[in-house]
Amino acid sequence: MPVFLETSAATFESDFTDLLNAKREDSPDVDAVVAGIIADVRSRGDAAVIELTSKFDKLDLTPETLAFTSAEIDAACEAVPVAERDALELAAARIRAYHERQVPQDQSWTDAAGATLGWRWGPVSAAGLYVPGGLASYPSSVLMNAIPAAVAGVERLVITAPTPGGVSNPLVLLAARLSGVDTVYRIGGAQAIAALAYGTQAVAPVDKITGPGNAFVAAAKRRVFGKVGIDMIAGPSEILVIGDGSVDPDWVAIDLLSQAEHDESAQSILITTDAAYGRAVAEAVEARLQVLERRAIAQASWRDFGAVIVVDDLEQAAALSDRIAPEHLELCVEEADALAGRIKHAGAIFIGAWTPEAIGDYVGGPNHVLPTARSARFSSGLSVMDFVKRTTLARMTPEALKAIGPAAEVLAKSESLEAHGLSVRARLDRLNEE
Repeated sequence: MPVFLETSAATFESDFTDLLNAKREDSPDVDAVVAGIIADVRSRGDAAVIELTSKFDKLDLTPETLAFTSAEIDAACEAVPVAERDALELAAARIRAYHERQVPQDQSWTDAAGATLGWRWGPVSAAGLYVPGGLASYPSSVLMNAIPAAVAGVERLVITAPTPGGVSNPLVLLAARLSGVDTVYRIGGAQAIAALAYGTQAVAPVDKITGPGNAFVAAAKRRVFGKVGIDMIAGPSEILVIGDGSVDPDWVAIDLLSQAEHDESAQSILITTDAAYGRAVAEAVEARLQVLERRAIAQASWRDFGAVIVVDDLEQAAALSDRIAPEHLELCVEEADALAGRIKHAGAIFIGAWTPEAIGDYVGGPNHVLPTARSARFSSGLSVMDFVKRTTLARMTPEALKAIGPAAEVLAKSESLEAHGLSVRARLDRLNEE
C-alpha cells in the first residue's frame, strides 16, 4: 500500500521529508564499469563497440552494419500499420509546430555610448540522440529528441538505438524518418554514448548527446559531459496529481498508474483536500492493478513509492507541490487555471480533468523529456534551446571606446592584468594623437 500522510498530523513534516528524500533510483555501482567501457571504446573504436554489442545485446555486427541501411529503414517504415503511421505523423506534426515557436531571435542595438551590442543564435553542428531499445523501445522519444534538434537547424543528427538480438522496432525507424534523421546505429549502452562522444572509425563524434537510458547510459552521459554537452541525467519517472474530489477517482487512478507502469522505481503521488476521495482513488488503483498488463511493475512502484497526501486547502497543495517539483503535474481540480498560476516548480503541468499526462507523452506538442528527482526546481524539459548556443556580439566605434575604454583600463589595472589595460590604452593613445 502507498504511504498515507495528512498535513494535520504532528509527524507530517518529518514524514514528508522522508518521502522527498527516499532513494528511488535502482543504481548499482556502475561507474567503474562504465569508465572501463568508455576507455575501451576510446582505445579500440569500432572493435570495442562491436565486441560490447555482442556481449550485451547478443548481436554480432561489423563496421559496415553498425548503422541501418536506407533500404532497411524503408522496409521497416513500410511494415508499420496505417493506424500507427497516422498517429505517429500526427504526433510529429504537433511536436514540430510547438517547437517551432521556441526558436530564439537574434538581437542587435546601439547603446548611448555608440557601442553596437547584441547576440546571435546558432545550432550545434552535430547531435547524437539516444533511444532505448528492447522492452523500453519508444518511438515517441525519437520524435521528442530529434524534432527539436531539426527545428534548431542541427546539420548532422544521428540516433543510437540498441536492437537486442537484432530485433528492431519499425516505429522507431519510422519516427527517425519523420524527424529527418537518416543515420540510425543499432548500438546502445555506455558504448554508444562513448562512440558518440569520442567517435570511432565508423561513428563520427557529435557535439551534444540527448535522450533517456538506463543506469549505464546515465553514468556514461555524466562521464562524457564536458567533452560533449548533454541534456540531463534522468531518473525514474514521476507524477503528482492534485485533486479536489471533482474528477472521477478512476481517472486519477489510471493517471497515477500511467507512470507507475514505467518502472518499479517510478513514483505516483496524489495530493487531495478530501481524505475520503484519497481513499477512493487508492481503491481504484488497486482495482485497476488487478487487470493491468504491466501490473507487476506498477504494483511494485505504487507499493514502494506511492503516496496519498491530505491537505487543508489547495494553497497548501501548491506549496507541497513546489517542494516536490514533480516531473509531471496534473491539476484535477475545478479551478485548474487558477491553481496552475500558483505553481512555481514542475517539469510539465497538465491543466484540468480532460488533460491526462499521457497526452503530453505523445501528441500534446510540448516535450516529454523532463527534469526528474526534484530538478524541476532549477531546470527545464528538452527544447529547441538545448540544441542552440548564443554568441555575443560587440562593436566599438572610436567614440564608444573613448567613452567606456578608460573604465576598462582602470578595472584591468585593479586586477593586475597589465596587457588587458594596455590593449585599451594603445587605442586611446592613437585616438589622442589624431
